[in-house]
Amino acid sequence: MLRATKDIKLPTTITGSLPRPTWYTENLGVRSFMDAMVNSEFREQYVDTVAIYLHEQALAGLDIVTDGDAHFDNDVGGQSWTAYPTRHMSGFNHADPRPTPAGKGGLLFPPGHILHDYLEARVMPSIVGPVGRGSLQYAAMWKTVQRMTKRPVKFGTIGPELVAFAVADHHYRNVKDRILAISDALNEELHELADAGCQAIQFEEPQIHLLAVRNIVDDVINPAFSVEVFNRTVRGLRAKTEVWCHTCWGNPSQQRMFPRVQSYKSALAMINKVDADVVTFESCSAGGMDLEAFGKEIADKKIAIGVIDHHTLQVERPEEIADHIRRALKYIPAERLVLSSDCGMGREGMSRRHAFYKMVALVQGTNIVRRELGLPEAECLAADPRYSLVVQAP
Repeated sequence: MLRATKDIKLPTTITGSLPRPTWYTENLGVRSFMDAMVNSEFREQYVDTVAIYLHEQALAGLDIVTDGDAHFDNDVGGQSWTAYPTRHMSGFNHADPRPTPAGKGGLLFPPGHILHDYLEARVMPSIVGPVGRGSLQYAAMWKTVQRMTKRPVKFGTIGPELVAFAVADHHYRNVKDRILAISDALNEELHELADAGCQAIQFEEPQIHLLAVRNIVDDVINPAFSVEVFNRTVRGLRAKTEVWCHTCWGNPSQQRMFPRVQSYKSALAMINKVDADVVTFESCSAGGMDLEAFGKEIADKKIAIGVIDHHTLQVERPEEIADHIRRALKYIPAERLVLSSDCGMGREGMSRRHAFYKMVALVQGTNIVRRELGLPEAECLAADPRYSLVVQAP
């Protein structure tokens, strides 16, 4: 059900994560969010960080904001994105985390590669009993953020497949049972989040496109099963909230996971089957090569395209972003188009200032197209010349 993007043409947002302030030194570890918020140091640092993230997104003029993934720990390569559920769901041995075997989940990078550090940092609790939602406490996190802003806060969560691929399992008979158990636990947690009033919930990185481009033909792990997992995890949510399906090509340490730019074309028919209101795609880093295919294959859903690249420190020019949007509008009507970042900007490799000005450019570029279409423009205080400290020559 459309909520966050309802009645907004060309809404702007980011995928989720933002660079962590250097002074934010507290980590959750295995503490629950509510328990950590009792600690004055954690509470101050967490709340101040979220307030800054919201302030910067408001200065840029984004329509839909995020918490910047502020609850994640300061792990190598953004590893906490995967580790947070394993450290807080029940059924895991939190007291004895173990390294993930090399190559598990399709990841394998040799020593000397920056992502080898990422693999070494995959130290996860093992599954030792029935998996449950435990102390994920997504609703509490969302409430803490939403009470600071009137803009809708989109809340993202990793999907069950990537969690299942990263852990040792001493309980379930096979990987399929493990994935489905995590899916059911996440579904219960996400319903509590939706019932709390969250207007947009984002399921991050289903494996549909990643399995399709690698021609995975396993009887269990394949694109069709990945669609089943997505729909099971979000079952019943669209009656309560707006569901987003974020597809990306991986983002640890702001690195590309593939040696060349990948196309979504082989996976779009399957992606179209996900039970979502909005589907997001990396488009900026791919030069917009799949825009026509997105418009043709994705039906009855809004399409969010990335128009800023999370891999590079080069801040896109508003004119470049506007041109990307114009190209997209040839195939996707304005009523169905959402503008975003390709992926998260807080996976270790980018400064806060770079991320901020990328968000500013995103809104400025969108405003150019809004102006051309006669649509209301977003206020972008960060780009208001009245407040420039540079004296303009007469």
